[in-house]
Amino acid sequence: MFTGIIQSVGKIVSIESSDTDSRFTVELGDLDPTEIALGDSVAVSGVCLTAVEFGQSKDGSHSMCADVSAETLSCTTLGDLNANDQVNLELALTPTTRLGGHMVSGHVDGVGEVVERYQDGRSERIEIVAPAVLSRYIAAKGSICVDGVSLTVNEVSGDKFGVNIVPHTVEHTNLGRCQAGVKVNLEIDVIARYLERLLTSGGSASTEDLILAGDQRPPIG
Repeated sequence: MFTGIIQSVGKIVSIESSDTDSRFTVELGDLDPTEIALGDSVAVSGVCLTAVEFGQSKDGSHSMCADVSAETLSCTTLGDLNANDQVNLELALTPTTRLGGHMVSGHVDGVGEVVERYQDGRSERIEIVAPAVLSRYIAAKGSICVDGVSLTVNEVSGDKFGVNIVPHTVEHTNLGRCQAGVKVNLEIDVIARYLERLLTSGGSASTEDLILAGDQRPPIG
């Protein structure tokens, strides 16, 4: 799990592609390499990847390698990346991590497209069109993850929604590149997923049933 609070902007060093998948080498930027072990999860522009190898270049910069399946390449923007492209990086949260954003799984639900960007006071407003199957999960003042960044939805109009990007976010993430036509990874709020499942499951579970289902302790006596 992640929080959507970006810790570093890295870049793609190289991509080795095969017939079925690809191995990405990602420069870690400001991430401390000693905080990442083999097998750890790292969110790369909102996609949860597993670190399988580490490296260090001649200039001292650290990198990690991660294998990306064909499924992930086809369902996220990772399949469109090239060497030197910037990516947002976040380490998996720990029990002591401040949850400054919202609960993010790193499982991208779909790819959206930026349709407009303009100045809005000291912030910048970005409007994004989401896939139709995701738009029903996006609510005004709710949370959404865009390329790994936890953001608050300002308004929703059909399949389009708007978010504000404050100067700090522009400076410390790759969202500064988000002009019209740019594709972005979207992850809806996990609460929306479970709420829909609860409401459409066809069951008639009462509040008491739900409480009992979560209490698996043996009866007393």
